[in-house]
Amino acid sequence: MRRLTAMLCDGLDADLRRGGIAVRDRFLTQGQVRALATCAGRRHERGEFAAARIGADRTLQRRADIRGDSIRWLTEPLFAPERDLTESLEQLRLQLNRAAFLGLFELEMHYAWYPPGAGYARHVDQPRLRGQRRVSLVLYLNQRWKSADGGLLRIFADDGRHRDIEPLAGRLVAFLTERREHEVLPTQCSRLSLTGWFRSRD
Repeated sequence: MRRLTAMLCDGLDADLRRGGIAVRDRFLTQGQVRALATCAGRRHERGEFAAARIGADRTLQRRADIRGDSIRWLTEPLFAPERDLTESLEQLRLQLNRAAFLGLFELEMHYAWYPPGAGYARHVDQPRLRGQRRVSLVLYLNQRWKSADGGLLRIFADDGRHRDIEPLAGRLVAFLTERREHEVLPTQCSRLSLTGWFRSRD
């Protein structure tokens, strides 16, 4: 898996420097997608997912009209497929540091499950006055996804134009976090991903 990760991410740092966004299909194999989706399903059955909230610290609140997903942070103890993924992403972190000198220190990541009709309004991933999140990551676990299912990730450029990305199984999307506005368009069926950030120390 480490060799495959290196092959798939060759030039990813250049994509980030050039346009701030990188997309790699088949970052996860079909088997890995199934295994991680199964892990998420087991955690959901256990009641480990919680409704996502917006804001920070004391201002945290549930606003399903703005953000309709439920999340489960990836923390120990992990299932084996989850641990394999974090090890692969660690190799990606080291590779980005070597190639782009981003000063990435650690990874934080969670599952995000959107029920039919849910989305996430336009936003940025950096909480106010906190700049530790440097690179945003999304890995999609949606098998047999169709264009009619919706749930596109829409990423905005500084000039107001946007790029729409389908949440296809195994696809990795990475983008520079700072000031990068994006949204999840309403989905027509259950939508599952792993969303995270490579963070700096400060």
